[in-house]
Amino acid sequence: MQLDVKATAHGEPRQRLAAPRSQGATSPIRHEVAASPRFIERLREESGYVALTVGLDIWAAFWAVLIAQWWVPGPVDERNMALISWIFVPVVVIILATRSLYRRRLNHSVLDDFEPVETSVAVGTLATLTIMLLLVPPLQIGDVVVPYVRPSELMLRIWVCAAILIPAVRLVRSLAERYLRRKHRFGSLALIIGSGPIAHQLITRMRQVPDYGLHPVGLLDDVRLSDGDPLDVKYFGTTDNLETAARATGATELIIAPSSVSDEHLARTAQLAQNLGIRVRVVPRLMDAVGGGARVEHLGGVPLMVLSRVDPKGWQFAIKHASDRMAAALGLLLISPVFIALAVMVKISSPGPIFFSQERIGRDGKVFGCLKFRSMRPPDPAKSSFELKAGAAPGGVEGDDRRTRIGKIMRKTSLDELPQLLNVLRGEMSLVGPRPERPEYVELFEMQIRRYGDRHRVRAGITGWAQVHGLRGQTSIADRAEFDNYYIENWSLKLDFKILVLTVLAVLKSAE
Repeated sequence: MQLDVKATAHGEPRQRLAAPRSQGATSPIRHEVAASPRFIERLREESGYVALTVGLDIWAAFWAVLIAQWWVPGPVDERNMALISWIFVPVVVIILATRSLYRRRLNHSVLDDFEPVETSVAVGTLATLTIMLLLVPPLQIGDVVVPYVRPSELMLRIWVCAAILIPAVRLVRSLAERYLRRKHRFGSLALIIGSGPIAHQLITRMRQVPDYGLHPVGLLDDVRLSDGDPLDVKYFGTTDNLETAARATGATELIIAPSSVSDEHLARTAQLAQNLGIRVRVVPRLMDAVGGGARVEHLGGVPLMVLSRVDPKGWQFAIKHASDRMAAALGLLLISPVFIALAVMVKISSPGPIFFSQERIGRDGKVFGCLKFRSMRPPDPAKSSFELKAGAAPGGVEGDDRRTRIGKIMRKTSLDELPQLLNVLRGEMSLVGPRPERPEYVELFEMQIRRYGDRHRVRAGITGWAQVHGLRGQTSIADRAEFDNYYIENWSLKLDFKILVLTVLAVLKSAE
């Protein structure tokens, strides 16, 4: 399918536009519309996301009721009970909608929805049971009223079936969506207002993480981009050209980043975008202080953003550290056979100690010995020294590959990290937190990376928010610091649980 507008490699659309020419090449996303049916275009742009999700939930709830009716022993059609049980389908969908589970959010996983979906199913079951008890009369034989419990039996089975089917169908939809975004570049086309560092960061993130489902196709700002701008996205001129840019690119998303444009003009631009059917997202000017728990209140019609605060020295983190130690002790007990077996294999694989201890920086800049199973042979002095790539974090295989056979297996499965459970028991680390770094690199990164030192507000972790997003080994340290600070400022036990689950999934993949 071909779009009405298709960008060339030189930044000019094949269809003439009223907007200014680009100063650089266009985004690699090709907007293709003309030669394909309209529904294919809408499918690629995910414009039917809400309708599809609602339809799948209805389908899952339908089968939950049908299976439950088949599962209940004996007939269920007496006094229209089977018919009334179908009320569960619209009831559960309405409850899911009230929990904002049909709202499209960036990088929202099935794990985030699991608890509210299960709660919605349980509430929907109770509501339907209440309706059934009111509408289904008791079975009466002569003057004797026979208690009729089958409604509760049926609804119990509906609850079990729905609690399995609805999350399972949502999981399949999420996996399919992720596959289409990664392999076939499904997603929405986005315009960005702004041309500074934040706009550059937004475009970089969209391209690095296709799971967001956003593809940058144009920039708008009152400051014209210079020739050869590294953003590599078409510049459409000032914000006055929004409508022209939207029609030229087919964009359905607008992200407003901090820029030189006045707030009053940006507000009018946002209203125009909404009138054009474009979803608008705004980067707050105090972006470093705004966490996921921020909310908006109104004072006489003036919106006020209330910022949430996480205190790393408060009682919440005291509970986290106590639960971490208990979990580490239980974990060591459960995996003790594996732990001992790995220790024996490390000892016989090559000369040297079982554990490798390396100085790392933890909470409040304190140095501690981070433990790992030794995975390498002693270094050869004749080999050249390792030099870290600019902008990358140390890690992975540095320099000459000295890994032993068992070391390669442990590195690939992250089993070499298991001794860090001992660090958790000693109170030096947590199960979840920023990964600790060596002192010499910390001093360097604190001078080079914005807000890098802020990650030392909490204890270092065996796994972290950055690691489950693929930032392992020799990856960007600036990106790691950004993810680590996000974790600290949005910390909750629920987020810790999510990271632990994602870590289990991540170690199933190959890693250096």
